[in-house]
Amino acid sequence: MFEPGERVLLVGGGRTFFVRAGTGSFSTDRGVLDLDSLLTTSPGGTITTHTGQDFRALSPRAPDFFSRASRSGAPMLPKDIGLAIAYSGMNSRDEVLDAGTGSGIAAIYFGGIAKNVKTYEIRPEFVRTAEKNIMDARLPNVKVLCGDFLESEGIYDVVHLDLSITEDHVNHAHSVLKEGGYLVCYTPFLEHLFTVMDAAGTLFNEVHAHECIEREITRSARGSRPSTRICHSGFLTVARK
Repeated sequence: MFEPGERVLLVGGGRTFFVRAGTGSFSTDRGVLDLDSLLTTSPGGTITTHTGQDFRALSPRAPDFFSRASRSGAPMLPKDIGLAIAYSGMNSRDEVLDAGTGSGIAAIYFGGIAKNVKTYEIRPEFVRTAEKNIMDARLPNVKVLCGDFLESEGIYDVVHLDLSITEDHVNHAHSVLKEGGYLVCYTPFLEHLFTVMDAAGTLFNEVHAHECIEREITRSARGSRPSTRICHSGFLTVARK
């Protein structure tokens, strides 16, 4: 059964709603939904509007939080988060240090994989948004810290940075990584990418830079073709200690 206040994805009638269980009624163009009835509904179950439209009640996953959670800025895209996970080999044994939390979307993805995640964000208003999103994602293994990444302590398997990266950030990441651990840096511009590559090149055994180009395929009565959406988002530098 869903718990009071738990986030629920309701899907039906060509509509999708991101709601909380046990918070009264919710009006849609398909009728009124009784959100209190979710407290007696299991994930995968169905609730029905007063007009007879069925909605499936689903537990949201990380992509749902990317699409629907509160935002404090533009989060990394799933394609780049996936690349960070894949090239670092992030797994259930890992201690992960993340910085530049933003809305907490990358931390939510990492929290579903790693043993523990600590994520640093220097802006208090962003911390509050991230904490709410991570709590909604029901990830007790993810901790949001309001502070400077350069003051972080501990030893980690993976360090991920999504902020204005300087040589000092790369040096500090190297100091808190285990031997064989990975640093992954997301940078939007080539100038920032080169800063990371130059700094990491003097410290790490392996340094590789990547750009992930994604094209969604759309289909209509006229035919099928790649979407016209912009496919570039940023660059990823992956360095192994």
